[in-house]
Amino acid sequence: MKIRNILASERITLSFEVFPPKRADGFEAVKSACEEIAALRPDFMSVTCGAGGSTIGYTLELAENLKKETNTPVLPHLTCVAFSKEETMDFIHRCEEAGIENIMALRGDIPEGGRTRNDFEHAEDLIRLIKENSDLCVGGACYPEGHPESENKKYDIRYLKQKTDAGLDFLTTQMFFDNNIFYNFLYRAREAGIQVPILAGIMPITNARQLERAITLSGTNVPERFRAIVDCFGKDPDAMKQAGIIYASEQIIDLIANGVKHIHVYSMNKPDVAEGIMNNLKAILK
Repeated sequence: MKIRNILASERITLSFEVFPPKRADGFEAVKSACEEIAALRPDFMSVTCGAGGSTIGYTLELAENLKKETNTPVLPHLTCVAFSKEETMDFIHRCEEAGIENIMALRGDIPEGGRTRNDFEHAEDLIRLIKENSDLCVGGACYPEGHPESENKKYDIRYLKQKTDAGLDFLTTQMFFDNNIFYNFLYRAREAGIQVPILAGIMPITNARQLERAITLSGTNVPERFRAIVDCFGKDPDAMKQAGIIYASEQIIDLIANGVKHIHVYSMNKPDVAEGIMNNLKAILK
């Protein structure tokens, strides 16, 4: 099923992101965890790709397995920084042959010392290629606090509009821990004429190291309220996990109460975390 059709409904949607293994010997464990998450019946699941396209084969294999074994709509990520147009077209065709109807089109992170190609300068170029050569539903990424490489938020929104106009069907945000940042971003995006659905990206933080890594990778702002939670419970794994699930659940409840209908949860391949959020929201999601 195309995700744009799922998002076109009036109901609230909840989806999960998972990531593939880095090596073949880790595939079965990842596959099992992802199937447990799929058993929670999310609206769809996205499957990431490692820096520089390092896990692209496992990305597609995992997406194919989830679709075949669980009948869950899937969204494999495709980064353009390390692939030629020919390699990209091959990925598109493989998706179509597997019955996968969606792709998340990203520039991708450039790995230190990794190989890069020059066929695509920006994600916008990749989006156009997919749209011109297929009927796939295409998602893209956005940054409520501005892309780390953008000059400023105004420039970032201007480029996001260009990227959307290239043919995006929906956007998913980078993680954020302060809903007011998302509401401000949503207002600016709509003012700029960006009308596609925007999924709010939520990451449950279940250990203190995870928070520091999230800050390092995304530069996202962390409210003092949440820092206090980590300071208090960070050394107790069970307490921190419970607190992290509750904080993420409260974020989602607030978003839904304020009219945000589409939530995307970065599950980190943790079925118990995904289940905890689902249980906290089951009456709300119906």
